[in-house]
Amino acid sequence: MRNITKSMFITVTVLMTFQSCQSQKIVVNREVTTERDGKMLLGYQTKDQLLKEPYNGWYTKEHDEYALDQKSIAELKKQKLGSYNITLVMGTWCEDSHREVPRFMKILEAVNYPEQKLEVLAVNRKKESPNGDEVRLNVQRVPTIILKKYGKEIGRIIENPETGYIEQDLLQILKKDDSSIKDIFK
Repeated sequence: MRNITKSMFITVTVLMTFQSCQSQKIVVNREVTTERDGKMLLGYQTKDQLLKEPYNGWYTKEHDEYALDQKSIAELKKQKLGSYNITLVMGTWCEDSHREVPRFMKILEAVNYPEQKLEVLAVNRKKESPNGDEVRLNVQRVPTIILKKYGKEIGRIIENPETGYIEQDLLQILKKDDSSIKDIFK
């Protein structure tokens, strides 16, 4: 009798865990249509979504016209940008995102950043996403680029790069992180 109860308990626990995992499924590449903005990306996205209509108009133009700061790109490679996780929070309705996101993606391409280490989260005009991840990330304005190392945030670029160039702002964040690591081992 005890074995039957134990096996029922295990079966129920497994089913409840499975059910819980099912209800937390994350939808990727969600697109919605609004009266004010027409089509809009919402939630987690892949880069490919930006290459589709109607987003590819602004994305491709800005991406192709942006001239990279090659010195900063070389430094980003040396600083191993690819060893950091990056979250990009953007709005397809936002003019700043229209300008900065294609530039940022071009930078990542230039340094051969591993695409699987990039999270792209699209939000609505209220800066909300379907799963509420913007709250956990403390996003107030878009675009916001968040760099993490070992799960800990080491810096972010909010709306516009302070230096005027995303690659230079990224480099400042990495150098600051590098110097703080060296301070630990002094």
